[in-house]
Amino acid sequence: MLRIYRALLHLYPASHRELFGAEMIAVFSQMQADTAKKSMTARGVFSLREAAGLLRGAMREQVRALGAHVRLSFPTRRFTMRNGFRFPKSTPVLMTIILAGLVLAIEKGKAIQASLPAVNPQIGPIQPEHHTLLPIIALAFAFFYVAGALGWAILFALRRSGVHRLADMSAQQK
Repeated sequence: MLRIYRALLHLYPASHRELFGAEMIAVFSQMQADTAKKSMTARGVFSLREAAGLLRGAMREQVRALGAHVRLSFPTRRFTMRNGFRFPKSTPVLMTIILAGLVLAIEKGKAIQASLPAVNPQIGPIQPEHHTLLPIIALAFAFFYVAGALGWAILFALRRSGVHRLADMSAQQK
């Protein structure tokens, strides 16, 4: 299988093969050694999955090497992150308003339940609710806002460093 894998690597552009070929072969060899102890079915699934992934990757790299900005979409069971989808900016605000409305409705229901007697004699006036949960909700919103801001900052820093690394790689190739 290693000979077939090496032959399929020639489908990649030469520049890509020079940069990543040795590493790809080393990783494949290690994974193949780990799979060698498994059943014949597991080895077959591994071989098919790796060959299909290699062919898919080679096609994508060939299209990139030609300079075409065509998005190839192949059905795959693996998770690939795409940066094309964005939530509208109003989504967090609307979700916060909806959550606050739900929490207030629950608090109002609890106040109504507390104002009713346990038995069913004549029902008296409904007592006003006490807002003991609202400070906790405000703290939770503040916590999640800070956590979201930290997450965004980390992702922004990672994206920026990744873009700089790609720019450095492009500069080294030229």
